[in-house]
Amino acid sequence: MPRTAALATPSEIESRYNVYMEGCPARLVFSRLADKWSLLIVKILRDDVQRFNQLRREIGGISPKALSQTLQKLERDGLVHREAFATVPVTVEYSLTELGHTLSELVEPLVAWAENHIEEVLRSQNSFDDH
Repeated sequence: MPRTAALATPSEIESRYNVYMEGCPARLVFSRLADKWSLLIVKILRDDVQRFNQLRREIGGISPKALSQTLQKLERDGLVHREAFATVPVTVEYSLTELGHTLSELVEPLVAWAENHIEEVLRSQNSFDDH
């Protein structure tokens, strides 16, 4: 049976994890957040349970392979719950876990910021590229 780590107190967490230190496992969270597909999936699942093809239709440009791999990573991280139903063909639904919902609260402002400031970013990029 696999060992589970005892939950750390807030002061232990503060002294144990520092994302600025090499090898800090909390950096894995940044790696997951840096993946655009993860953020989009979390944002969509915030509102409702979704099936694989529903997610694929909602997220323009994602390949089935990228969607499958990202869902597996999110499930492994404890952010997404996968439930399969014994139908023909098998029906699979994805939803956010409680932990996933805490992340989804942070994704919404990032999405809003990106949509509200994209024109400024594009202007800056064009200005930079012109020099």
